[in-house]
Amino acid sequence: MSDAYRYQALESWLERGIRELRWREGERLPSIRTLCRERGLSKATVQHALQRLEVRGLVEARPKAGYFVSVRSSGFGQPLSRARIEAPRPVSVSDLLLDIMGRSAAFDLLPELRCGALPPGIVALNRAIGRALRRPAQGSFQYYDEPAGDPGLRAQLALHFSRRGWRVEPERLCITSGCQNALFLALMASCKRADVVAVESPGFYGVMQLIEHLELQVIEVPTGNNNSGMDIDALEEVLKRWKVRACIVSPAFATPGGTLMPESPKRRLLSLADQYDLAVIEDDIYADTAFGPVPDPLKALDDEGRVILCSSFSKSLSRDLRLGWISGGRWHERILQLKLVTQLASSRSLQQGVAEFMADGGYAAHLRRQRIGLREQRDQLVAMLGRWPGLVRVGVPQGGLAVWAELPSTVDTLEVYPKALEQGVVITPGPLFSASGQFRNCLRISFAHIWNDARRDALALLPGVLGLQGGNSR
Repeated sequence: MSDAYRYQALESWLERGIRELRWREGERLPSIRTLCRERGLSKATVQHALQRLEVRGLVEARPKAGYFVSVRSSGFGQPLSRARIEAPRPVSVSDLLLDIMGRSAAFDLLPELRCGALPPGIVALNRAIGRALRRPAQGSFQYYDEPAGDPGLRAQLALHFSRRGWRVEPERLCITSGCQNALFLALMASCKRADVVAVESPGFYGVMQLIEHLELQVIEVPTGNNNSGMDIDALEEVLKRWKVRACIVSPAFATPGGTLMPESPKRRLLSLADQYDLAVIEDDIYADTAFGPVPDPLKALDDEGRVILCSSFSKSLSRDLRLGWISGGRWHERILQLKLVTQLASSRSLQQGVAEFMADGGYAAHLRRQRIGLREQRDQLVAMLGRWPGLVRVGVPQGGLAVWAELPSTVDTLEVYPKALEQGVVITPGPLFSASGQFRNCLRISFAHIWNDARRDALALLPGVLGLQGGNSR
């Protein structure tokens, strides 16, 4: 048999095995060495067959790990439903959100189930913070940190962003008490009472809380059907009809669906910001969770100072570490004043410990390990959801901590919430991600934690609780 027929035969055999579920989505294929030995083929022939399958999207290569069956969006390739565009409105955040946060359940079906051993990165981080706390303070404990934050931490953040295509001077960064605090400062600096703010729909419920507190109005802009973030055509339609003061976007793996905005829509967004005099508030909190290349921030394309970048370590490192940052563009000096008024200063020792952790390479090493684990947990979740009965459509993000699942229209996740609680399971209903109560048949489900038996059992209970045909799918 010629080499051409050999690689085609192997390609067909592997494809048939994938179609027949010999290897399921997210599972590792036999290694190149194994395929060479068992199929009697050369390394070049095996590699050629695998590369052809990769081009077709059936498999994906992972550095130092091998080839894996690609995880694809379920629901027969149908796009997830889009939000409706409605007139600007005040915001009233549901008490349900307070209940979920009170249970520490934003990213866990079983919040009472605590993790076991600390990850190596967190152990190293704690040691670095401990060293900073024990370091001779030379009287600094009697003084507040400067409003912009520790220069060493800002320098490390500037270096980190330079690797993502954005060169920023440390002086253009300000340390905050998390990303929520950064978003709060951004809205305070760029908006006044009753201004209209455009947000992604579905979008981050924390933003809705801020808009309500500041007595702003919100207008929801649907995300596109091609998993590329906010629909810029829809945004332009909104801008033509209403006076919008600010637009909040998460170009990198927006919650809840994990969408990723390509460069072309980013440039169009900045062009519209110039045309309609917008402040663009970029929530960059999920970017460092990317399973592939980390995308450049929207801020890297900002030549007019219209983008206010906000982020923190809470999704990439620790939710207990309340350290974030903001770069305010043309509003930066105003943001520094607002931080002084609302927060005064940040913990100097905590900042110095994190800066040391980053300088020693601890953060980069932690991200490498975390991305591998998150990707495996995402694949496991999508595979389990693929076995749920009924038509369940699920997006497959390339970063972030959660998937967005659209259930049959007969399901009302708000009504199901208390029923799930009776089973000891906390769900995150879709309407929390909309100011207008849309997405009642949707759920955000996180893969932030390891899928042990208890969490698998909790997930397996949900089809029956949700009333999906077939009941428990395990």
